[in-house]
Amino acid sequence: MSTSEAATVIPVYDVAPGQGAPSKAPAAAPPSAAAAAPAAAATTTTPRKFPMRFFRRSDRGSRCMAFLDFLLRIAAFGPALAAAIATGTSDETLSVFTEFFQFRARFDDFPAFLFLMVASAIAAGYLLLSLPFSAVVVLRPQTTVLRLLLLVCDTIMLGLLTAGAAAAAAIVDLAHSGNERANWVPICMQFHGFCRRTSGAVVASFLSVFIFVLLVVLAAFSIRKR
Repeated sequence: MSTSEAATVIPVYDVAPGQGAPSKAPAAAPPSAAAAAPAAAATTTTPRKFPMRFFRRSDRGSRCMAFLDFLLRIAAFGPALAAAIATGTSDETLSVFTEFFQFRARFDDFPAFLFLMVASAIAAGYLLLSLPFSAVVVLRPQTTVLRLLLLVCDTIMLGLLTAGAAAAAAIVDLAHSGNERANWVPICMQFHGFCRRTSGAVVASFLSVFIFVLLVVLAAFSIRKR
């Protein structure tokens, strides 16, 4: 075989017989298209931001009034509870000459003092239970149903506590001054502790009444504003 003869080149494909020529490799995507794909994906997957209606600037004044309502309820709880405790612990016993002769002054002997103690205890319990509802109004000042409910309950508690405080105030005045026409002597000349506690309870109950008046006026103004 001579060196002048041209060499014959036989192409070899790594494929099975009868499958034809191998397919060409896919062409690489241009850099501009590859960079645009993540940007488009990021644009479509980014969540939209919606304004929160939970804290709106227009409700700032209503929220301040609701927060003031919450603070007033905390302030009214103390005097109401103090009035109930002072009335319930106002019993006093006086020993004359010996222990066999004793005079007692008990609050449950006076229906007015008993009424004051029950009314003050109910008002204190109501104020404690109304705090979560008032906190909800602070967080969501646009709600009107809760404001109306609190206004109705506050008005009922105001009437109840005012009646108890007024009745007890009349008995306290009678205990301090007496009544000469009816020959009722003032018992506070002997029962100093009893009169001191009942007088303090009446003052505390009237303080709670004043705060309840503020609560009713504030709630009515807030509902009218809404």
